[in-house]
Formats: sequence, structure tokens, C-alpha cells
Amino acid sequence: MGLIDFELDKYDYLTFVILLAVVIAFFYAMITLGGLPGKLAEKRNHPHAESVKLGGWIGLFTVFPWIHALIWAYHDSMTVDVRKLPKVAVAGDGAAEKSAPEAGGSLEEEVPATLSEVEADDLPPGRPEGGATT
Repeated sequence: MGLIDFELDKYDYLTFVILLAVVIAFFYAMITLGGLPGKLAEKRNHPHAESVKLGGWIGLFTVFPWIHALIWAYHDSMTVDVRKLPKVAVAGDGAAEKSAPEAGGSLEEEVPATLSEVEADDLPPGRPEGGATT
């Protein structure tokens, strides 16, 4: 006596093949969707591509973190060190009045054209600007 009490015909085997194909397609779709934010971030040279990749995989089954990682992959995030920004006088600030120039001078400071000029000051002496070490 077998496990089932009827003979399997060609439609039963076709059902098993279709079920196997559906399971394989599901896992292929999950793997593709899980890696999508990370691949997009790497393609766009995102500075936080590894974090976006992890966010895509971690948020795959909870959906909302995955959507956040997908949006983050398209966001051109640039890290700005606010300590390096020029001091700007705020209206009504007493410190601004004290530091105001005497005879018609300007409060404006020269701002670097690019962020890399500001970050170049942070590099140790003798190290190339790319920051690569061997």
C-alpha cells in the first residue's frame, strides 16, 4: 500500500512542475527586489551604498524599511560638516553687532567653491587628496 490510494497521472505531475516554477519565481523575485536598492546606490556612486544595500535586505519582508532604502538610494546625500561652514550673522544677535566691521566693511566671508576644498584642510600632511592608502 502506498501513501496515496490513487495513481498519479500527467496532470498531477504538471501541477508539481508548475508549483515548483512558482516557488522558484517567488524566490527569484525576492532576491531581485532585496538587492535592488543596493544595486541602484552602487550604480549612482552613493556615498552610503553599503548601508543602502543592508537596508534593502533587512527591510525586504517588512516593506517600509525597504521603501526607505529605495528612496535613500536615489537621494544624493552629501555629508556637510557644519563646523567648517562660515559664521553668518543672525538678525537680532548681539554677538553679530560686536563683530561687525567698523567703517562700512562687509560681514561676508569667502566661501569655498566646492566642499572638497573645505575637506582638503582635514587631510593629514603628505597624504594625497583621494585619501587612498596602500
